[in-house]
Amino acid sequence: MKIGFDNNKYLEMQSQHIRDRIAKFGDKLYLEFGGKLFDDYHASRVLPGFKPDSKLQMLMQLKDEAEIVIVINADDIEKNKIRGDLGITYDLDVLRLIDVFRSRGLCVNSVVLTRFADQPTAVKFETHLKENGINVYHHYSIPNYPTDVDLIVSDEGYGKNEYVETSRKLVVITAPGPGSGKMAVCLSQLYHEHKHGVKAGYAKFETFPIWNLPLKHPVNVAYEAATADLNDVNMIDPFHLEAYGETTVNYNRDIEIFPVLNTMFELILGKSPYKSPTDMGVNMAGNCIIDDKIVSDAANQEIIRRYYAALSNQTKGAGNTDEAFKIGLLMKQNKLSTTDRPVITPALEKAKQTGAPAAAIELADGKIITGKTTNLLGAVSAMLLNALKSMANIPDGVDILDASVIEPIQRLKVQSFGSVNPRLHTDEILIALSMSAVTNPTAKLAMEQLPKLRDTDAHATVILSDTDTRILKKLGIRMTTEPVYETKRLFRK
Repeated sequence: MKIGFDNNKYLEMQSQHIRDRIAKFGDKLYLEFGGKLFDDYHASRVLPGFKPDSKLQMLMQLKDEAEIVIVINADDIEKNKIRGDLGITYDLDVLRLIDVFRSRGLCVNSVVLTRFADQPTAVKFETHLKENGINVYHHYSIPNYPTDVDLIVSDEGYGKNEYVETSRKLVVITAPGPGSGKMAVCLSQLYHEHKHGVKAGYAKFETFPIWNLPLKHPVNVAYEAATADLNDVNMIDPFHLEAYGETTVNYNRDIEIFPVLNTMFELILGKSPYKSPTDMGVNMAGNCIIDDKIVSDAANQEIIRRYYAALSNQTKGAGNTDEAFKIGLLMKQNKLSTTDRPVITPALEKAKQTGAPAAAIELADGKIITGKTTNLLGAVSAMLLNALKSMANIPDGVDILDASVIEPIQRLKVQSFGSVNPRLHTDEILIALSMSAVTNPTAKLAMEQLPKLRDTDAHATVILSDTDTRILKKLGIRMTTEPVYETKRLFRK
């Protein structure tokens, strides 16, 4: 993978910038973390060189000064809200986050339940947390939030929320997903800290949009594509432009809420520390881009991937026409076409030649490998095997999996499991290949190529099964599909 982002520089600059912000306020800084604190694969895709756990690594440099508070909306617990990328509920993700942070030696002792109203499932979750030694605090809905500032910044507003007891200079506020109430928790804590005589401040760590890149830079446009379902729009920060005469980029929600936040800061602290939403941020990512062309090309590819994801979700009944339409407009603005994704045309041509679903993958050296549907294999499974053979320099005529290995698995699927599709999925192919590798040196050589598939791009001419989608994601393959199903069956797994 070509590198366009200096990750080491980022870790150094970002941690120092946060230390500077802590020093500015004196006793304590509440840092709202937008997006993912780790596993930030969007950032790693649009900023090649950015490590998915970079933000977590940055916090590791501050771990002696930092503690983490996790925020979750009690209504989300009650509704069993699901994280789309992981397929788990928000409450389970809170437990996952605690485990991950603690495994890295980071301090996490507290969970805040926002919009708490004694919801039965939330109360049950609270009991589970307390039984495992986690402190739980309740924050409540405030009427007319966020417009009735006088009520909000009073003993009847933030004053009713339970004060989260913290012991470190840097308090990171994070959550399993958007709408959890992170900012409200930060401001509520500022109110309580001020009453306790503690000099505390607030800052926001949101990687995207990158404030010191142009508004229509592909990286910022890719962020709009990623959040098209949330109706986020990148905008020039008018407050920053007025205060400093400098053009910076922020997004609509922060710009719209800033006047209200400014008033809250004045009521809590006596004077607002910020003149603009951009002022509140601590993001140094834009300063660590070392090759703009590499980063721009990567971001343009992400926009196209997001477009195909939106189309496929719409077909699955999980998306809406507005999302795909908005991303399509972004593509036009950036003069992008689906043909700019190198794997799409070869996959479509293979499908046309064979009259059946096909797939194509672009290897690290730029070589395109295709796969077709056969009696034994699905198109993506065939594509995987062909790619492994190519990387291992195994001739096309050499089979790394004998039919005698595949056929028993097919019989098991059809006769014992009742499957209507005898073709092998990617997980079944990889298991068969790993078993063959024990006695077959050629299969072993092919297996050794699997790590090289990470960060490659692929495309299939039909929507894939959940199994294939999950396996390809684990392999690190960036997959897109045409927004059509192979069959017209209504029930799919």
